[in-house]
Amino acid sequence: MKIVLLTFTLFLYGCGSINLHSYENTEPTFSLIQFFQGKTRAFGIVQDYSGEVTRRFTVTMTGELNADGALVLDEHFLYDDGQKQFRQWIIKRSEQGYLGRASDIVGIAKGEERGFAVQWQYEMDLAVDGDVYRVAFDDWMYRLDQNRAFNKAKIKKWGITVAEVTLFFEKTP
Repeated sequence: MKIVLLTFTLFLYGCGSINLHSYENTEPTFSLIQFFQGKTRAFGIVQDYSGEVTRRFTVTMTGELNADGALVLDEHFLYDDGQKQFRQWIIKRSEQGYLGRASDIVGIAKGEERGFAVQWQYEMDLAVDGDVYRVAFDDWMYRLDQNRAFNKAKIKKWGITVAEVTLFFEKTP
């Protein structure tokens, strides 16, 4: 019985996982460094484990290349409750894909692109109601056209999805 249950569980897990390579030849291609240069505005929501929207927010972003060719991406968040937050990413391309750092990111964020999709994974020290929780993000970004992209991220604690973030990006002049 244990073998049947384990096999069924592995089957379900395999059905639910997305394979980045299935986007290999899709258009338009998505380069994080290229897309986020200049000004971008984003609109998003956070949903808890039950699907209830717990936060709404906007983000204004400015991305510039530094002398090393890395993208310096400044993000200014404004939440529906008036809270403001700032995060600065330093993102560079490597042979393994993208590598990124920010002050609340634990270690190095790693990303990989295929066609119109980018998968971006990292651990973050996430502040919630005065407490800080170490969580794992599994971000999927999809380039819709020249000026817009869509992002869906799962936030996990001990391997269990505790929240999801949905975000729309739009380049601004």
